[in-house]
Amino acid sequence: MEIAKDKWKKPILELIGNSKEPVGSWYIVNSLKKNGIEVSSATVGRELNELETLGYLEKIGFKGRLITPLGRKIIEDTKTTLEFDYYKTSLESLLSSDVLENFIMVLEARSAIERQTARLAAERITDEELQELKRCYANQQMHSSDRQSIAKDDIAFHSCIAKASKNEALVSLYMMLSTMGQQSELFEQLRHRVGDNYRTYHLSILEAIENHDPDKAEAGMMDHLQKLTHDVNQYWNEYMRKRKNGDGL
Repeated sequence: MEIAKDKWKKPILELIGNSKEPVGSWYIVNSLKKNGIEVSSATVGRELNELETLGYLEKIGFKGRLITPLGRKIIEDTKTTLEFDYYKTSLESLLSSDVLENFIMVLEARSAIERQTARLAAERITDEELQELKRCYANQQMHSSDRQSIAKDDIAFHSCIAKASKNEALVSLYMMLSTMGQQSELFEQLRHRVGDNYRTYHLSILEAIENHDPDKAEAGMMDHLQKLTHDVNQYWNEYMRKRKNGDGL
């Protein structure tokens, strides 16, 4: 049962977990009341019975209930869940931000992740994955030559590298960052502003991975993302002004 956001089970379980002696419903009612929370003894009684049925509490005769090892584990798991939700919300606020500092922070996070995915991809990529990476690069070339959007091609290229790393944690982290709404839009605007040199960076990364050279793959990825960060810093104000007016860079 998910109790992280339950109105009564979580606070009741925490109260009992903080007590060294068995406690009953009135102890919980009074403790909650001290914190400005009104609840009836009947409601607490029902919650205690459910928590006991779930194995989170054990009844000690007529003295009341104590928390079980499973109950303590649930409390710890709940804290972890709430912390995860907090950081997930914080990340989502960064990903949807129009603030330059937040955008740069996301690029810094990408650098930390993708320097490692590039290294691992150079060591672990399969022949099939290498062919897929080449297809992503070819699509980017074709769409760029036709002056079509290459935003999806860019994400596909980096995603392919992440998956070739065979590290599911890094893949998940990259995929979260790659969903950033601004990333593809801003990248697209920057491409028109500074030319096609991002395609050149992709080629150097591709060649390093094909040659199974992790050092060059990492260096190529870092050069690529550092150039992107530099261009974001340089053209951010112009980009935001044009974006507000509905124009491109």
